[in-house]
Amino acid sequence: MQTRIKRSARSVLFLMLLMMVLPMAAFAQGGGDMSHYMGAGIGAGLAAIGAGIGIGKLTGSATESIARQPQAFNDIRSAFMLPLFLLEGVAVIALAVCLLIVVLK
Repeated sequence: MQTRIKRSARSVLFLMLLMMVLPMAAFAQGGGDMSHYMGAGIGAGLAAIGAGIGIGKLTGSATESIARQPQAFNDIRSAFMLPLFLLEGVAVIALAVCLLIVVLK
């Protein structure tokens, strides 16, 4: 199981590296400054990764708490929803800022 996770993590890192390097090679012929596209792409990716990690940890903790105390389901669910919505809101705002960087540049 641990080897499988390490292998998939290596694959994801390799794909992220390819996504950062390939656009630079494609835009190198144009002669224009395309670094804002790469910065916006990296920013959007980091926002999505951060939100995914945060939502995963939050959901895992809430699920574990419900498994330990099923009678406290409503209390745990109500305490779970507000941080979840705030975390998704931060991710959407970060993605919107990255999109604005591309559009306004």
